[in-house]
Amino acid sequence: MLLSTQTHSLADTFGREKAVEILAANGYDCYDLSMFEMTSPDAELCGDGGEAIIESLRKKADACGIKCNQTHAPFASMRLGDDAYNAHMNKAIKLAIKYTGMLGGGIVIVHPITVPGDPDEQKRINMEFYNDLIPTLRQWKVKAALENMFGWADGHATPAACSTPEQFCEYLDALPKDCFTACLDIGHSGLIGIPAATMIRALGHDRLGALHVHDNDMHTDMHTLPFTVRLDWKEITAALAEINYKGEFTFEADTFIGKFPGDFRPAASKFMEQTGRLLISMIENA
Repeated sequence: MLLSTQTHSLADTFGREKAVEILAANGYDCYDLSMFEMTSPDAELCGDGGEAIIESLRKKADACGIKCNQTHAPFASMRLGDDAYNAHMNKAIKLAIKYTGMLGGGIVIVHPITVPGDPDEQKRINMEFYNDLIPTLRQWKVKAALENMFGWADGHATPAACSTPEQFCEYLDALPKDCFTACLDIGHSGLIGIPAATMIRALGHDRLGALHVHDNDMHTDMHTLPFTVRLDWKEITAALAEINYKGEFTFEADTFIGKFPGDFRPAASKFMEQTGRLLISMIENA
């Protein structure tokens, strides 16, 4: 199984290309390009020079011997009633799909839209949103991965789009399999009281195509290193082995790295890589 991690903290500190170089030197097989800044119309990746930036990053990664396995599109994907924001995000997400294809990545994580109240209306809006992406996904031979989300009210996490195994599977089964897959956020599951292993088994081999791996205290979205808080990594890795998980093992634990001073972040990233190898061995030996 290949090991990957997001570029977010290292790129914020050293720039995208140096981040990829550090990840390659630290032994990661792949990287997950964070494109969060594209929420702003002023982001450089949204401008005329965006393609050149991505082309240069691809050359750097190829030279370092590291691949892009997936990317993360900007979010929130939509804000109800904000037409200007939604028009920009429609363009930005399609641009993120294009960039994923240019980098050789197979998956772009695109958050579903949470609509308070009527679940049928939420599903209708999401189906319309995701189906609109299909021509761009097919053009660039990329899959969009839906992610299990959560809300927040009265000091605790609440269910949102794709929070439950039933709704996550329902959404995926309503979309074409050549264009869509699931990215299970391991940490998000427990926030609403559903063990990650339960989600893994419900999604199964055919639906689950990507991961966001991190730990938390089951109350706060901490995005920190596995084994440091409360999630049951023996059970999680056993479930991934049980379904014969087909994708990469991708960390989204950059809050752990971000707590260190800038110059020490590459060392923190290396420790994360070693932790990832341990977890992969647990899956392969389960």
